[in-house]
Order: sequence, then structure tokens, then C-alpha cells
Amino acid sequence: MGPEESMQIQSNLASTIAMAFDECPPYPAAREYMQNSVDRTTRWLKRCRTELTRLNQLEDTINKEQMLFGINQGGTFEDIRIEHAKVISEMDLNGYAIGGLAVGETHAQMYHIIEETVPYLPLEKPVYLMGVGTPENILEAVERGVDFFDCVYPSRNGRHGNAYTNRGKMNLLNAKYELDERPLDKECGCPTCKMYSRAYIRHLLKAKEMLGMRLLVLHNLYFYNHMMEEIREAIRDHRYQEYKKQKLEGFVRSED
Repeated sequence: MGPEESMQIQSNLASTIAMAFDECPPYPAAREYMQNSVDRTTRWLKRCRTELTRLNQLEDTINKEQMLFGINQGGTFEDIRIEHAKVISEMDLNGYAIGGLAVGETHAQMYHIIEETVPYLPLEKPVYLMGVGTPENILEAVERGVDFFDCVYPSRNGRHGNAYTNRGKMNLLNAKYELDERPLDKECGCPTCKMYSRAYIRHLLKAKEMLGMRLLVLHNLYFYNHMMEEIREAIRDHRYQEYKKQKLEGFVRSED
């Protein structure tokens, strides 16, 4: 597969956004490798733009308004990140993603790279952080200018018995929940928390019943979506710093 094939597949899918074809370099990677990789990603981005423009003009294209997001790369080399952000910003794309993070670097390194890179992306265009992350990651990234996210955390961790709550992450496989009749999170309005106890969900997980995993995934997706609603409201009300502080403090206060 190359840039053209990637655009053709995404055009056939008719998604709202098509992501540019890029290389996500391994971590850690040598500086020379990283620079060559980023240069290749830039060349591919130009080809993606040309091909998607062509596809959007075809009569049988399903979504002729499909948008293209470029992907900023550069690992933890902040100067490469910044230069790449400048280059792709000049292409006036519909939006910009930050890729190649949460691949092994520390959270502090990730936050630093976001902080250094975002100011060089167009202020009026959406910024998307790829593959991130935990509720804490999202709160920190929003503060640094990120608009939206995608991640397997809520679904994958739910299937492994973990629930995200306003009091941090819970592992429902722990024995202490065996007779716990409380909901996962008393502040949550999801169907799981309204109808099922921690003890029952743990029983389902231990019995290898698929319903246990489904209930945790449902809860986690609800929790994440509700948190994003709270984030938008806090930003609109100019109280994001206060909201973030309270949320992070809640994650470390366990009621168990």
C-alpha cells in the first residue's frame, strides 16, 4: 500500500476525515532515521493531497467533501517536530494530527512534545492526538491545545476487567469486589451503573460471560464521552484549570 491506495480505500469508506499515509517511526529511533522518516511522510502527504483532491472530484465518489488531516511526526526530537509542523501547516489542510506518541516515551516527554509542537500548527484548525489515551493524558493534552483523540483504552481495558471512574481506575477482577453491591461509579449515569453492581460484574468476568466485558466497555465509553462533554463545558465557561485540578484530584481519591 502507498499514499494513493490509502486515499482510495478511505474514499471508498466515505469517512468524514481521511488520514494521510505516514510512517510512525519506532521509539527510540536515531536522529538520522527520524529525519528521513519525517521527510518521507511529508512526500507522502503531498501525494495524498493530490489523490484525495482527484477522488473528491469524481462523479461516483460517495463523500465528495472528505477532509484530509496531515500527521506530524518526529519522535521526541522537538526541533524535527517543530519544523515538520511548519512544513505541513503551509499545506493548508483541513486538520492536523500529532502521531508517533504514546509509543514508549514517558508521559512527561509526551506532554513536552505536545507543548512544543501545537503552537506551530494552525490555530484555527483542529488538532488530533493519535492513540492517546488515559483520562489523565486527555486532560493534560487538552490544556496544551489538543482538540480530539482516539484510543483503545476504554474498550480494550474494559475487556480486561478495568473500569474508569471519577475515583480512578478499578480492576473488577480483584477479590475485594466479590460482595460489593455498589455501582462502578455512583456519579455515573450509564446503564451499567444504573442497573448492575460491582459484585455482579465481577461474577460475570470470573464466569467468562461476555456480558461482563460488554458492561465494562459500555461504562468506559460513557465515562470518556461524558468527560469530554465536561471538558467542553469547562472551556466554554473559562474554568478549565479548576476543572482539570478537581478531576485529577478525584482520580487519586479511592472510595474502596
